Amino acid sequence: MNILILQGPNLNLLGVKASSSGERLTLDKLNKAIRKHVHGKDVKLKFLQTHKQFQAINFLQRNRNWADGLLFIPTSWAKYDWTITETLNLINIPVASIYFEDPFSLGPVEPESIMTGKMIQSFSGQPVDACVLGIDHLLS
Repeated sequence: MNILILQGPNLNLLGVKASSSGERLTLDKLNKAIRKHVHGKDVKLKFLQTHKQFQAINFLQRNRNWADGLLFIPTSWAKYDWTITETLNLINIPVASIYFEDPFSLGPVEPESIMTGKMIQSFSGQPVDACVLGIDHLLS
């Protein structure tokens, strides 16, 4: 199985957000936890963290035929980025949309998200836990 992992704006600053609450989680540690979770399974991952909408859309469009699923952490895009929502619905692959709960929240909470569609399933929680739930959903 091939899974895209698209990480939205400011996720590269996850460590700053975590340290303000006494936690020690960085984007690199989150990505390592995701890789560890799929280790030994027939899964290939392709990561992109970006602040730029056009890079995110290019990543989705260029990899849509390769990917069997998408783990998407939209952060602030979940509030206002209709173009990405439209792209997700057009490429028609299963999407696990991830929302971090406090103290890691970097955008709207799940009920406020515009990331909806027939192939989009949302998951909320602490970063590693929510991502593992999303990956497991894509693998099922």
